Amino acid sequence: MAKSKKLPAGRRDFLKSVVAGAATLAAPADALHAQPVEERASRAKPWPPIIESDPPADAEVLTLDGSGSDFMVDVIKSLGIEYVCSVAGSSFRALHESVINYGGNRNPEFITCCHEESSVAMAHGYAKIEGKPLCIFAHGTVGLQHASMAIYNAYCDRVPVYIVIGNNLDATKRDAAYGEWAHSVQDAAAMVRDYVKWDDTPISLQHFAESAVRAYKVAMTPPMAPVLLVADSELQENPIAADAALHIPKLTLASPPQGDSGSVAEAARMLVEAQNPLIVVDRYARTQAGIDLLVELAEMLQVPVIDQAGRMNFPTRHPLNQSSRRNAVVANADVIMGLEATDFWSALNTMHDQVHRTSRPIMKSDAKLISITTGDLYTKANYQDFYRYTGVDLAMAADPEATLPSLIEEVKRQITADRRRAFEDRGAKLASAHDHALEQARTDASYAWDASPVSTGRLCAELWAQIKDEDWSLVSLLRHFSWWPLRLWPFDKHYQYIGVQGGGGIGYNAPASVGAALANKRHGRFSVSIQDDGDLMFAPTVLWTAAHHRIPLLSVMHNNRAYHEELMHVQRMANRHNRGIDRAHIGTTFEDPYMDFSKLAQGMGVHAEGPITDPNEVAPALRRAIAVVKSGEPALVDVVTQPR
Repeated sequence: MAKSKKLPAGRRDFLKSVVAGAATLAAPADALHAQPVEERASRAKPWPPIIESDPPADAEVLTLDGSGSDFMVDVIKSLGIEYVCSVAGSSFRALHESVINYGGNRNPEFITCCHEESSVAMAHGYAKIEGKPLCIFAHGTVGLQHASMAIYNAYCDRVPVYIVIGNNLDATKRDAAYGEWAHSVQDAAAMVRDYVKWDDTPISLQHFAESAVRAYKVAMTPPMAPVLLVADSELQENPIAADAALHIPKLTLASPPQGDSGSVAEAARMLVEAQNPLIVVDRYARTQAGIDLLVELAEMLQVPVIDQAGRMNFPTRHPLNQSSRRNAVVANADVIMGLEATDFWSALNTMHDQVHRTSRPIMKSDAKLISITTGDLYTKANYQDFYRYTGVDLAMAADPEATLPSLIEEVKRQITADRRRAFEDRGAKLASAHDHALEQARTDASYAWDASPVSTGRLCAELWAQIKDEDWSLVSLLRHFSWWPLRLWPFDKHYQYIGVQGGGGIGYNAPASVGAALANKRHGRFSVSIQDDGDLMFAPTVLWTAAHHRIPLLSVMHNNRAYHEELMHVQRMANRHNRGIDRAHIGTTFEDPYMDFSKLAQGMGVHAEGPITDPNEVAPALRRAIAVVKSGEPALVDVVTQPR
């Protein structure tokens, strides 16, 4: 039911507009949709209507020609935001209506979600493919609390997410019938302020316009992170004042910070003179240009690269990719450069999880360290997502992708013929080691080839055989799948792998995969996700969102019927306490009954097959599912798998 407001009512043609409104409601829906978006929008300008004074004392006006929410939608459109992912909520009902009617449900288009955590995780995955945020609407206190875990994941992963929440700040305007008291708050952003980069609560429409543009700029300036705006319901729903002089500020994104010339020259000198340099990367590459620049630098120096897999940073089949040989190359290095190496310390040291935890360095005691990271520009205190402190010899608080062009030029200038010959000898040895490691990975993947449940190595190989000729994009994390695709498949494009979830929160993978697939859809790419069973049970309704919005995505279940990492933790504790591991399955496994993910997916409108336990049935099921995905629909194949 519409919420009435006491407004001036003596406008001209009031009765005529009521009759016209009734006629519109009675018109066929097809007739409304047939109107061009531009035509509908032109008749719904958010500028002030003419309102006469002295209305009848008992009049209640239920219609108006333009609202604050219409202007807010104009602001959101100006930012180039293509989608709003949201669970419907009364505190932003005006914004919702303005998006779908005034805005024509186009740029942004409303994506219907069934949980706020899924909304934000979709935005997380989308941004890592598209390089820009989509928008999330969330409802008051409860919606933001639902969204908070996904916001934390995006914050820890330094991903731009644009959040707008509704709130009813004026206590005299809260309607108990709509639950507005429990869903309202004095400081709405306080509950997530520790893990958003910036927030604001605008008190006027012009304030909203300026803060909305500022928020987008803040989110997109490295280090990127979520931002949040609070849109008060009165600001959304009230008409625009007759004397309002509103304008939308120009958006100009900041150039990413670059390393200073002196530090760049010193880093080049250290790398060129080193006998065994090494590059460690994690959240380095934002674009394909970042990958190409790193390849150019690595080939120029014939330097090994360790990719910690926070993004798609370096081609997996490149002979200089030594990620599987971390201990050997770190131990041999005399100069090590970290590029957005989020956890640089763990690349250089090893930790032992024993009764008394101990650690020891892998690197040489006299190895020199270089760091180029925006992490030095932005660190908060409460949440410990900044990892152990690493003392370095040369630190640049800068964006590595923006800094590499000048570093490459400086390296070119400093290389001599003698050094180039030394680089070539080093590169030949690294290429041989890379080939050996690849062959070992292929051998390892062949173990338990015919086992049931299906081995993760075989599932990876069967999946690759079916998608290798597509323009594919792997939109899931791989940590719980023994990293098989990164060990075996040839990754060389920035969209082929989007990294991990940042904060480690379960429930990320399924919606982030759908969000990434939404971004890939416009590019015609084939999106595939290796989906953990426990993760999907946190947010299974995102399958319906994929089906409803025709988001093509192949989800292949890694159904090991357990929270297997937690199972191993309980086993480790049982061993440590000398109690045996025979009861470690309690609280960690999905048995009695087993979960049937194919039926779950079918109930959400998704094509699905399984559970498959015979490895020979995997390839035919994948082929059928791929045909569905290529027709523009999501599909799921439930494969019962070995633990890792």
